Amino acid sequence: MKAFKNKVDNFFKWVKGSELVLLEEINVTEDPVRPHLNLDFRTSYGRQIYGLEYDNNIEGIVCVAFTDEIPHTEKELELMSKNSHLEQSTSILIAYTVWSRKRGAGKEIMRKLLEHTQKNMENIKQVVTLSPLTPMATHYHIRNGAKLISINSDTQNFEYEVKK
Repeated sequence: MKAFKNKVDNFFKWVKGSELVLLEEINVTEDPVRPHLNLDFRTSYGRQIYGLEYDNNIEGIVCVAFTDEIPHTEKELELMSKNSHLEQSTSILIAYTVWSRKRGAGKEIMRKLLEHTQKNMENIKQVVTLSPLTPMATHYHIRNGAKLISINSDTQNFEYEVKK
């Protein structure tokens, strides 16, 4: 029982001590969902990369784009985020890939991303994913409180509640 309590205490220690940080670069080949999207794609036209940092280590990563519409394909994501950036009009944050290097980091980075959005991005009214059509993605988002809003030919979209 004591060993279990220590594991739980250690888990919560790192979760509470982690913070969301903006990253300028990552190794895109680590991305299990979209390794073919290069760093330029992930950082151009207002797109951003966030990391979950704990003890000078990045434990989780999420890549986001800003749009005014919900994309159903990577091409739509590219065009919508470029258009929204050029028009300086965004109301939707699209999380299009997320992964973790440590157990629990995926859930924690989405929680911190939502918290950051609610506190610092008053123009963002929705947080939506562009997720692969896999059982793992479905379970991950449902387990983390998102609602399925559409199933597309190659992707699915989940929406996380933004509390303002």
